[in-house]
Amino acid sequence: MTSASAETSLPLDLVSFTEESKAVIDFIADYYKNIEKYPVQSRVEPGYLSPKLPDSASYCPDSLEDILKDVNESILPGLTHWQSPSFFAYYQASSSTAGFLGEMLCSGFNVVGFNWISSPAATELESIVLDWMGKMLTLPSSFLFSGTGGGVIHGTTCEAVVCTLAAARDKALKELGNWENITKLVVYASDQTHFTFQKAAKLVGIPPSNFRLIQTSFTTEFSMSPELLRLAIENDIQSGLVPLYICATIGTTACGAVDPIAELGKVANEFKLWLHIDAAHAGSACICPEFRHFLDGVELASSVSMNPHKWFLTNMDCCCLWLKEPRFLMDSLSSNPEYLENNASKAKVVVDYKDWQVTLSRRFRALKLWVVIRRHGVANLMHHIRSDVNLAKQFEALIAKDDRFEIVVPRRLVLIFFRLKPKHELDNRELNCKLLDAINSSGRAFMTHGVVAGIYAIRCVIGATLTEERHLKDLWNLIQGKARLLLLQCNE
Repeated sequence: MTSASAETSLPLDLVSFTEESKAVIDFIADYYKNIEKYPVQSRVEPGYLSPKLPDSASYCPDSLEDILKDVNESILPGLTHWQSPSFFAYYQASSSTAGFLGEMLCSGFNVVGFNWISSPAATELESIVLDWMGKMLTLPSSFLFSGTGGGVIHGTTCEAVVCTLAAARDKALKELGNWENITKLVVYASDQTHFTFQKAAKLVGIPPSNFRLIQTSFTTEFSMSPELLRLAIENDIQSGLVPLYICATIGTTACGAVDPIAELGKVANEFKLWLHIDAAHAGSACICPEFRHFLDGVELASSVSMNPHKWFLTNMDCCCLWLKEPRFLMDSLSSNPEYLENNASKAKVVVDYKDWQVTLSRRFRALKLWVVIRRHGVANLMHHIRSDVNLAKQFEALIAKDDRFEIVVPRRLVLIFFRLKPKHELDNRELNCKLLDAINSSGRAFMTHGVVAGIYAIRCVIGATLTEERHLKDLWNLIQGKARLLLLQCNE
């Protein structure tokens, strides 16, 4: 190996680190500057990438210039552009300069704070930031470290649900006295609850036959009925089963329904079930006083989670989980191998986050959320939420003025669930599926669909950081144009 090639292979050379980091930042800045020029949904076909890249890894180093050229020519065409201002699908993964900078710091330090001693600042900042976030949401002190509870930052809601299910399972089995009783444990959610709940329940050993999905309807705007929940619990008790866990949702995926937390909490407490609140997306809105009522009754819950990476300007990934009694989580997930023993942990005066999650290794996500909160401040974060809600109101009003369309489920926050009214020639699903395909295939916008009570409808979610009023006007013009063509075809 020559001296020149040896020099280029230094893993962390400070000169090239500075120069190449600036080059990547410039590349990303140009990407954002031109993001509206890309089709929002990728148009590539499956398997497109393999012919564009070598069959095997490079033996000698490639230049950053060549790598970024390949990113531009081969990777970008295969991206669906989640940060596009015309991305209205799923629930957004919002971003911000502060979130990006926090992610840079997290990656730059690259610490693995599985216990306090492995990086004290990582552990202590996480505890502090979770209390900050909890106070912004006006959570009861029973969920805060400054009170009698505590929290942890996971990557996703799925992790939070798996961990709380495991905690509830082990608490119940300890009381029942036999692991064989796991086949008796029953879990409850609505038929609108995110599918991750059923995945998590399977992972912790709950038999699929013991999943109870409470039917929802237009009567309750697709929120879970406390009466039907109570009836299901009573029936299971009469059958000799053991009700374990309820997952309530603030802002369901299909239509944005909000479960009645206070009423469900009363049922949970009466029958001694673990109540978890999944506020992954809509939870961010609860920092605003006018939306805090969605969390009314949270004091009756055992745990609550929300994802700042969805609507809180915090780049992926970041899920906050608060628990009223963290000891049950630690009882279920803790392990103490010899090689991790230390005086601080033995003295039980510190938090060891390895005992609050499935994995041992963990990222310094708290740093990212801390930077976002500090750089924006609570006032600007509330303004961000309110601005998106106002945009959603404007879009909803545009739909309401056009007799060809209808709102299927009333808007709660920023999800507008609408459809083109069915024509005799085409049923509702076929008509709106064709409309959605026409919109998405144009490359000018991207939306997804949902189904409630057998009705297929289009979901438009406002929340991309760069979205402005003009993008919604463009979207509405696009929708109207595609609908006009579709209806003309139906009449021919």
